Amino acid sequence: MTSTPTPLRNPSWFPKLLLAGYVVLFLALAIHPYSRATWVVENLPIVLIAGALTVLYLRGVQFSNTAYLLMSVLLYMHTIGGYYTFERVPFDWFNDLFGFKRNMYDRVAHVTVGFYAYALIEYTDARGLIRSRFLSYLLPLCVIGTVAMSYEIIEWLYAATAGGESGAAFLGSQGDIWDAQKDMLADTSGAVMALVLYAVTSKRAPADQTFS
Repeated sequence: MTSTPTPLRNPSWFPKLLLAGYVVLFLALAIHPYSRATWVVENLPIVLIAGALTVLYLRGVQFSNTAYLLMSVLLYMHTIGGYYTFERVPFDWFNDLFGFKRNMYDRVAHVTVGFYAYALIEYTDARGLIRSRFLSYLLPLCVIGTVAMSYEIIEWLYAATAGGESGAAFLGSQGDIWDAQKDMLADTSGAVMALVLYAVTSKRAPADQTFS
C-alpha cells in the first residue's frame, strides 16, 4: 500500500518577510499615485492574489521559499506599476541597455506572471495529483496561458468601458497593435522559465522545503 504525499509545509519566516515588504510598499505607493483610478484597477488583482496566498498559508497550503520569492516579484512590480502607470515607470536603464524604444517595464512584469507556474507544479507534485510527468508540466503552462488570455480580455473591456487616460493607462499598449499577443507570449515565457527552474531544482530536495 503506497502512502499519499503530504502537503508542502514551510515554517520559514521568509514568506512573512515578503508579505511585510509588500504591505509596506503598497501603503507607501498608495500616497499620491499618478492616477488614482489606474492605481485602483492595477492594484485590485494584486491585493486579491496577496490575500489568497495569505489565506492559503494560514490554512496550511504553503509553498517553498523559492516559490514565494518568484510569486512576490509580480506583487512588487505590479504595485510599482500601479503607482506610476506602467508606461511611466522609470525603467530607462533597461530600455537603453537593450535598445527598446518603448517602456518595457510592463512586458517584464508580464514575464513574472508566468513565475506562478513554479508554485502550481510544486503543489501538484507535493500532493501527488498528477502521475504523468508530461501532464504535470503541461497543466501549469496551460493555466498561465489561460490567465494571460483572460487578463488581456479584462484589460480590453475596461479600456473600452472607462475610456480616456485611465482606460489607456490600464491597457498599456503604448501604441503597439500587437501588445496583447506580446503580453501573452511574455506570460507564457515566464512560465517556461519557472518550469525549467523547477525541473532543475526538483531533482534534489531543496533545503527550503519541509514536509509535515
